[in-house]
Amino acid sequence: MSAPSARLWQRVLRDPSIRTGVTVRAVMITLLLVIPLYLVAMLLVTAEAQHSEERRVARRARVVAEYIRDGRFGQPVVTDRAGALVQVVDRSRHVVAASDGMRGRPPVNFRAPEGMDTREDGISCEIDAPGGPCFQVVAMRAYDGRRDLIVYALEESHPWLPRPGVAALSALAIPAVTAFVGFGAWRAAGRALRPVDVLRRNLDEITASDLERRVPEPIRRDEIHALARSVNQTLDRLEKAVARQRAFISDLSHELRSPLTGLRTELELARSDPAAAGMAESTEAMLRNADRLEQVLDDLLALARLESDQGLRKEPLDLHEIADQEVLRRPRRTRVRVVGDAPVVVRGGRLELARVLTNLIDNADRHAATAVTVEVGEQDGQAVVEVVDDGGGIPPEDRERVFNRFTRLAEARHEDAGGTGLGLAISRDIVEAHGGTLVITDRTDGTRGARFILRLPKEEGPERHRRRNGHRRGGPTGPALRS
Repeated sequence: MSAPSARLWQRVLRDPSIRTGVTVRAVMITLLLVIPLYLVAMLLVTAEAQHSEERRVARRARVVAEYIRDGRFGQPVVTDRAGALVQVVDRSRHVVAASDGMRGRPPVNFRAPEGMDTREDGISCEIDAPGGPCFQVVAMRAYDGRRDLIVYALEESHPWLPRPGVAALSALAIPAVTAFVGFGAWRAAGRALRPVDVLRRNLDEITASDLERRVPEPIRRDEIHALARSVNQTLDRLEKAVARQRAFISDLSHELRSPLTGLRTELELARSDPAAAGMAESTEAMLRNADRLEQVLDDLLALARLESDQGLRKEPLDLHEIADQEVLRRPRRTRVRVVGDAPVVVRGGRLELARVLTNLIDNADRHAATAVTVEVGEQDGQAVVEVVDDGGGIPPEDRERVFNRFTRLAEARHEDAGGTGLGLAISRDIVEAHGGTLVITDRTDGTRGARFILRLPKEEGPERHRRRNGHRRGGPTGPALRS
């Protein structure tokens, strides 16, 4: 590789821009096309020149042969052009006649026509003649009525580049065409990439505090327009995510401040009067605030695991078994009943699905008047769990809002001041991570209350879970109860 080529490739490697790459590729392709075309053109020109030279020399030999046949042959040989090289020899290789340029020269060292052939032609570089070193030779047999003669017509041959001027001018076209194509590729790539540069500059100016800005979308609906639209859609999602994050941090700071403030207040009161009679009540209040902090932290850890997609180890699980275990795990304020007697197997994480059922049952228990029903079954090839309470219910306009993080309705704040507002949000996130849905509807019997419907894909294949007996399955002792 030459030094200029090496420097060019170093430049391309140091500046791997699309514009430079397109220009270099266009130049290389042009060279790969133009140079072979130039060589082919020169070969064609050379072949045509040689053919034209051969015809010219053959015509000169034919004219002299006609003179010999017509008896108009004399000394010196008359030719069609001054300075033309013609020599006539007999069968004994004696020079009979010659043109002025060949007079006094030895016989032409070239083969004579043999047999039925009357003509031989070719190129020879072993001839004593003016010019040279190589000559286009045509040997033609002629008869003057008494003897056979051989007419040799010569002309200086140029086997390569018969017209050097034309070849040089044509060679200048190679860099000219290459430069023109390279310049055109550079300009075209620059025009094509100008919208990308505008988009990049706009993106550089957008910061985390200025997410409402958007990049301009070109009028032409081409690939750049599609890229700008995708960038704007990404900025929309980013702005919403940042807004949700800021709202989450604000709500989180509020949720953490309340128990911390209460805990600090109780500690300051206990410190100011260690022997006060209400120390037991203060300690109980401290424990409640500590429990609330622990609950908030547990919920935050659950959210972190969900968002990082870690810790979700799926296995075949029986929702009946999980529901019974969560109902019987601790005492409830109201009477909780699990309905259903057939295994309903899904594939998911045991801890995560247990947390969902716990959150739904706890929520229903806090708001129910007297009873909560957990019904586990199948519908349309899906596993369905319904948690129904007889409380005040949730208004239709708030049934989606309660799944937002740190969202608690006014009635919920009054009835459950210690809640975090994360339970239902975490439950829906877990359900969606399992490919299911969680919604709120009215009770089917028309009475007051809330009805949470959980749907999950049912596990296919043979049932490997044994039927539960006693209180763990609706059998002789009835469904699982906790009151």
